[in-house]
Amino acid sequence: MNPYAPTRRELLRGLVGSAALLGFQAAAGCSRSSTANRVVLYTSVDDEVLRPIIAAFERASGLSVGLVTDTEATKTTGLVQRLLDEAPVPRADVWWSSEPSGTARLARERVLEPLSADLIPDAWPERLIGKGRSWVGFAQRARVIAFSATRVGSAEIPVRLSELTSSKWNDRVGMARPQFGTTRTHMAAIAARAGVEELRKWLTSMKSRGLRLYDGNASVVKAIAQAEIDVGLTDSDDVWAARRNGWAVDSTYESVDDPPVAVSGSGPASRPVPRSGLVSVGPLLLPNTLARVRGGPNAASALTLLKYLLSADTERALAASDSRNIPVHPGVAAEFESLRVPSASPVNFDDVELAVDGAMSVCREVLG
Repeated sequence: MNPYAPTRRELLRGLVGSAALLGFQAAAGCSRSSTANRVVLYTSVDDEVLRPIIAAFERASGLSVGLVTDTEATKTTGLVQRLLDEAPVPRADVWWSSEPSGTARLARERVLEPLSADLIPDAWPERLIGKGRSWVGFAQRARVIAFSATRVGSAEIPVRLSELTSSKWNDRVGMARPQFGTTRTHMAAIAARAGVEELRKWLTSMKSRGLRLYDGNASVVKAIAQAEIDVGLTDSDDVWAARRNGWAVDSTYESVDDPPVAVSGSGPASRPVPRSGLVSVGPLLLPNTLARVRGGPNAASALTLLKYLLSADTERALAASDSRNIPVHPGVAAEFESLRVPSASPVNFDDVELAVDGAMSVCREVLG
């Protein structure tokens, strides 16, 4: 049972402060033009998390938010393509993605407007600021290894991606189709740090063990609950949702392998002991990302919404919500110590985005 399940009041706490909104509006310099009361948001954030926050923003700001969302199976990927297609005549003002690699691509394609330095909170981690301040990350989720709390014993819980290729998990491991969403980013992150050949070897081994593919991370968790599989790769928020549903699903973070042990050779230098299989570097943290669309029709209102969404109060609401996003604001993170992730994987999302095409080519080759 989730001891941190929020009430609706907790979810919206701090998001309806009119004084804060006045500050946001002043910073944005809202005009009284024909579009001054509207802002268009394209987003891949789950609807049940998104709607209360946007409703609170509308009440406090007086702005109307036009929402454009996507499906669970193609979220982020479909909207990224739409933003690319609309770039000559943009319809969106703000882009709020539930993961970073699609946002990094939009930045590379110059679809995003650089953010002013004063919009980004003080002392924000550099890894969560896109090149040229094209985007900013916040409210993170973790990639996790989910497992059945009733069918997987404590001594059996896999803590490395390489362990998922063990024969004990034949036909009992699943993940979302890698063409979309956070699984796409996860595969690209593996390729960026280990190379496409290591990704190919791992996926080939996974396929040989009967890897099952699903239409989304939520479907992976549901398959564990329904005993189709015992173990799966998914996101931390999907495991929280499973617990909320009363399903016997738990999760663990990927471990960090020790550096290869150096042993004495016949010469004066030491040599590292070679390690076989995919090296584990810790859990991948995936931030939500926010950006302003270049040439969007409602520039002033876009800045108002961005300032609002990057506030500590919004991160607090996301941490208290059913998605249990991991806060970046130090003060908010201290309030949700139980969400802190140990030894997160170091990652540069610009590098990850550049690895997407190679990773997807391998995924098509191996998984079909």
